[in-house]
Amino acid sequence: MSAGRDGALLVVGDVVTDVVARHGGPLAAGTDTAAVIRTLPGGAGANVACWAAHTGCADVRLLGRVGADAADWHARELLAAGVRPRLVVDPEAATGTVICLVDAAAAAERTFLTDSGASLRLGPADWSDGLLDGVARLHLSGYLMFTESSRALAGTALAAARARGVPVSLDPASAGFLAELGVDRFLAFAEGLDLLLPSRDEACLLTGLPDPGDAAAKLSRVVPLVVAKAGAEGALVARAGAAPVRVPPRPVVPRDTTGAGDAFTGAFLAALLAGATPEEAAARGCRAGAEAVRRVGGRPPSRDDGSRGATDASEAGR
Repeated sequence: MSAGRDGALLVVGDVVTDVVARHGGPLAAGTDTAAVIRTLPGGAGANVACWAAHTGCADVRLLGRVGADAADWHARELLAAGVRPRLVVDPEAATGTVICLVDAAAAAERTFLTDSGASLRLGPADWSDGLLDGVARLHLSGYLMFTESSRALAGTALAAARARGVPVSLDPASAGFLAELGVDRFLAFAEGLDLLLPSRDEACLLTGLPDPGDAAAKLSRVVPLVVAKAGAEGALVARAGAAPVRVPPRPVVPRDTTGAGDAFTGAFLAALLAGATPEEAAARGCRAGAEAVRRVGGRPPSRDDGSRGATDASEAGR
């Protein structure tokens, strides 16, 4: 299931602004709750791309859509993370925003309030088959499945990648939105994938099975390789309906679980591109997930990379 070592990773997905509010207990309805609030770059697709670059993938590219209000900021943040952005600037919609409510007293569990804004207004017109030039893997953010236009784009990108023999992965992204979309509709799309990276809850939702191991095995009859992310319980790697291999977690005391699954996915894909087996890649994903939950927000530490050329910067906003 591994692609060549020299090819790029292309991620297609959401780029949003995260407003992270860490509070120390239950929200007080109708009055104030003290919190520490930060505004950070986010989006599942963008986070995956940044973690792939952070964990060793030398050529990571991202196709996303933003509003003019924050296009330059997001482009700078992606470039600083080592990602080459191809950001389409929406003439009408503002950049998507997610409010992340993180309960610091409850294992850093988080709740999202999501305004997708421009991020899910990607459409087939934003795609060009030339985006696959030099690409060894294509990854689709599952959030693309949740609007008609971005779902059409995902289908266009999947067909183009399959025509070139480029393996395609997808992370379902949201159990709540997935339930609204419908399991059958999602699984019909998934039949064209090479790799599926659901969370434990998403795997169980997609199969109707209560045990994540059984769910991963069943899903791997639809998609050849399934890696179910189980948070503090590690990950499950399933192939072709066989019993999954359990990959142990990295113990850690979490500060913020936002983006932990994105970190896993980015590191997993980077490891596959470097020639790792799926089990080895899952172990690297668990390490990245552990690193992510020690930080506030969904991104890895930025790196100063002034060596990236003006050609990269010029791609932002196209």
